[in-house]
Amino acid sequence: MLRYSENTMTIYFGNDYPSLNNPFVTVGVFDGVHLGHRALLDKLVLKARRAGRESVVITFEPHPRLVLHGEKRNLSFLSTPEEKMELLGMSGIDHLIIMPFTNELAGMDAGQFISEILIRKIGAGYLLVGYDNHFGKGRAADFMSIRTHALKHGLETEQVEGIKGPEGFISSTTIRNALLSRRLDTANACLGYSYSLSGEVVSGRNLGHLLGFPTANIMPPKNKLVPADGVYAVETVIGKDKYNGMLSIGVNPTVNKDPESRSVEVNIFGFDGNLYGQKIKVVFRYWLREERNFASAGQLSDQMKLDRIEALRLLT
Repeated sequence: MLRYSENTMTIYFGNDYPSLNNPFVTVGVFDGVHLGHRALLDKLVLKARRAGRESVVITFEPHPRLVLHGEKRNLSFLSTPEEKMELLGMSGIDHLIIMPFTNELAGMDAGQFISEILIRKIGAGYLLVGYDNHFGKGRAADFMSIRTHALKHGLETEQVEGIKGPEGFISSTTIRNALLSRRLDTANACLGYSYSLSGEVVSGRNLGHLLGFPTANIMPPKNKLVPADGVYAVETVIGKDKYNGMLSIGVNPTVNKDPESRSVEVNIFGFDGNLYGQKIKVVFRYWLREERNFASAGQLSDQMKLDRIEALRLLT
């Protein structure tokens, strides 16, 4: 059981719950905290403030799919728990409850969750539901079912409309698919910010040095989605400093004959230093090209010179 405040948002871990007077509540996974989520959060905060109440977001850790399907699938997500907390903290909500997602919780139906968690433990006075949100065991309860259960406890319930992006209603799934299909513009437009990866710099094969483009090899966090293979124009954040750069994701087939050794490597423009063991962040600004197998290392080096020119043009 632990709680602490970040900016104006108080965060509760474990089975710790705030003691509030009929707060306004929403529940969800909020992977990536994209524009659809932010529309819901904005409405929750606005309605709570107008009513003189406090706003509460309930989310889960680990991600429910890891508990339900983690051993069967190679799952990846748009945000780490730390990134999600940071993004939610920017929404203006008063309280964030991070519930442990267990098989016991997964077995609760919507009626149980509303009565035991929202009513008995939190004392909710209003529930805001996402346009495609489903509660309870097997995600079986749609909005009409949720509202029916809520009305038994006098809990006012409302549903927000979906937000449309370039390819239909915005969802975490559509953003993940876009990032895995080289549609970076679509993903960033739906997120409302540029997708990023943070990770420790680890030793690599030093192939970039041999080509005249030294790179930092980044180890992404477990279960964090790595975009499709290819070359990207990125912004690199090292401490408080920011640098333009270009990043390669893939197996580097021209100079590497091991198809299993996929890497994330960034060439940081204007930086000269040792980053091993440090944590850095790369922000995906533009897609440049697909990964290619060149006839020689010299041809690859020539292409990287062109990539650098194009990255600088786009970034500046």
